[in-house]
Amino acid sequence: MVYAIFEIEKENEGMIEEAKKDDLISRQSIWTRDAKSLGKEGNKIFLKIEGSEDAIKKAEEILKGKRLPKEKEEEINKKFVEDEEAASEGMGFIFG
Repeated sequence: MVYAIFEIEKENEGMIEEAKKDDLISRQSIWTRDAKSLGKEGNKIFLKIEGSEDAIKKAEEILKGKRLPKEKEEEINKKFVEDEEAASEGMGFIFG
């Protein structure tokens, strides 16, 4: 599976909902995080889509090229993974 991370200004948040409505994209794994929750500055939202290459291409069309460059994408993906792991550990602690 491939993934892509897009950086969207909060005032353009509607673009994310538009992408999620697409049939192909909606069948992929989709996560959104506020920049501050990932330790980043700014009034932005990061959207991660993981799935097929066709869905990634479709998302790039809908989101009008807001995809991060590869090196920044890897950095933000690490933060997504850390965030998911922390959430899983928290649930394990609660339901342990």
